[in-house]
Amino acid sequence: MMVFDLVCANKHTFEAWFKDSKAFDGLRKRGQVQCPTCGDDKVEKALMAPNISTSKKQAKAAKENAVAAEAMVMLAKMKQHVEDNCDYVGNEFAEEARKIHYGESEQRDIYGEATTAEAKELHDEGVDFTAIPWTQPTDS
Repeated sequence: MMVFDLVCANKHTFEAWFKDSKAFDGLRKRGQVQCPTCGDDKVEKALMAPNISTSKKQAKAAKENAVAAEAMVMLAKMKQHVEDNCDYVGNEFAEEARKIHYGESEQRDIYGEATTAEAKELHDEGVDFTAIPWTQPTDS
């Protein structure tokens, strides 16, 4: 696993873990790497300084890794809860969320995929939804 410093088009910086650089490139091209602050999928690798280890840095890194691991576990649990309790609508998420909002479809919890533009349109219309950073399955 590799950690990359990333930056979105809105200049928000964040870190994310990937199997390797090729995995990052593939996910980014498919719009599956999104800024956790604004949801933007125009994400690039940020410049990174070399990591020179010291005992303080190692202790801090170990703590940060533990926090990151805990966050990944929580995200996996959230993903499982959503999958178990909501209807998957795939790429029709924006359309179905809009129908539910306007009373054209039954009220229910749904999940699926939406582009950044679709998410902005839903937000501008006052449709209540939340973007969730979805965890990818791992082979480890």
